[in-house]
Amino acid sequence: MTPFSAKAVLTAEVTALLAGRSGSLVNGEIIAGDGAIITLQDPTTGEALLDYASAGAGLIAEATSSAARAQGVWQALSGAERGRRLWAIAPLLRQYAENLARLESAQTGKPLRDTRAEVARVAEMAEYWAGWCDKIEGRIIPVPSGHTVMVRREALGVVLAITPWNAPIFTAGWNVFPALAAGNAVVLKPSEFTPLTSLVLGLLAEQAGLPRGLLQVIAGPGQGTGTALLAAPEIAKVVFVGGVAAGRAVAAAAAARGVPSLLELGGKSANIVFDDADFASAIQGAQQAIYAGSGQSCVAGSRLLVQRRLHDRFVAALADAQRRIRLGDPLDAATEMGPVANARQFAHVRELLAAGAASGAAVLAAEKPAALPQGGFWVPPTLLAGLSNEASPAREEIFGPVVAAIPFEDEDEAITLANTTPFGLAGAVWTRDLGRAHRVAARVRAGTFWVNGYRTIHVSVPFGGFGASGHGRSSGQEVLTELTQSKAIWIDTAPEPALGFGHRPG
Repeated sequence: MTPFSAKAVLTAEVTALLAGRSGSLVNGEIIAGDGAIITLQDPTTGEALLDYASAGAGLIAEATSSAARAQGVWQALSGAERGRRLWAIAPLLRQYAENLARLESAQTGKPLRDTRAEVARVAEMAEYWAGWCDKIEGRIIPVPSGHTVMVRREALGVVLAITPWNAPIFTAGWNVFPALAAGNAVVLKPSEFTPLTSLVLGLLAEQAGLPRGLLQVIAGPGQGTGTALLAAPEIAKVVFVGGVAAGRAVAAAAAARGVPSLLELGGKSANIVFDDADFASAIQGAQQAIYAGSGQSCVAGSRLLVQRRLHDRFVAALADAQRRIRLGDPLDAATEMGPVANARQFAHVRELLAAGAASGAAVLAAEKPAALPQGGFWVPPTLLAGLSNEASPAREEIFGPVVAAIPFEDEDEAITLANTTPFGLAGAVWTRDLGRAHRVAARVRAGTFWVNGYRTIHVSVPFGGFGASGHGRSSGQEVLTELTQSKAIWIDTAPEPALGFGHRPG
């Protein structure tokens, strides 16, 4: 294993890409904040990486007002021109791909093999949404009067995008690019734990030709920086990706101002394995569902429902397979799983592991390699066996590399167990029976559902949740409806006025 060098790599990347500065990106410049000091930690060791000052009220007011001005410039361009400039971000992302991937690994603890793939996907997102810039069309409604009614889709103005720490560069691209394609400006507030790659994305967007200030990146915590952003009068829509409690608080604050929100929240997704499934594929899929990204994914298959006739054999095979997952330095290309991203999440995972053990579950964990440094946020791949679906680790989002294996008898019980949760983000079924696959997919309450697979998503497909997992869709054509507003224009074309027709009372 290579030496744990996240701190050195971070310093090098900040020097190369951020000119040694940290803070917020306002009008194309990295500006130090005047708020609370935030210390970023190396997830592998727990040691400090760097400090930065979060954005205060003055900087936020400057960012939001200038974003509104830049949106007017952006809106005045043709859709084709906006598309060309958005497309130009992609080659810059590919030019800096390795730097961005290493920087993402350093601040999140995700393996380099994962962050390289995520940066590549972000470049594809820029190209996909660039293609939509000149294709946001209206329609004509044939009303029964002497009118032609034209419906236009228009930009909202300034969109506030609040993104999480588990996939900073990926969620930034996922939420920023469709908002820009729809003609909006964006104020991006990444997690205070992981602002660095978002700052680089903002700098590259400026280099690509976006109007200065169209994409602002504001660094700081939810309490303080986030609160001030939500109160800014220029904000016309809030897009939030994160935990349920924080998302509800954000939505309530936005609603108090009459501002709509799109929420992509957590999940407790059921990964359902029937006894006729392809065994090897289902084992591999169960690992991918929960251990990718150290389980820090909203769609993680954290409840593994296995038909009782197969349960014991499947659990034994999965416990054996998880011992072979390479846990180590995120910057080593051979590493398959890194640490949990931050101290707060590390404590949460350990608390729920203890709750699982207290409830009588068998805690089957892979051995932690002796070479791992002390003080880091390391949680080896872990399987909770014999856990009731009512126990807290089976009901609460763990957001770590921990899966609860729960047996079921038949199709009806599997669906009942899958739906016994307030969440409804994702799920999967493993079976050779095509009819059963369709039935289960239709009856499980989830915004995304896979058959004989897991975790595949694409920017062209709508993504979002049911129930406590949020509302609205953050991708596909559907998100363009979320990020624009309709305007009906009535044109009187009758030779005589149609007096009294269709007047709206009140």
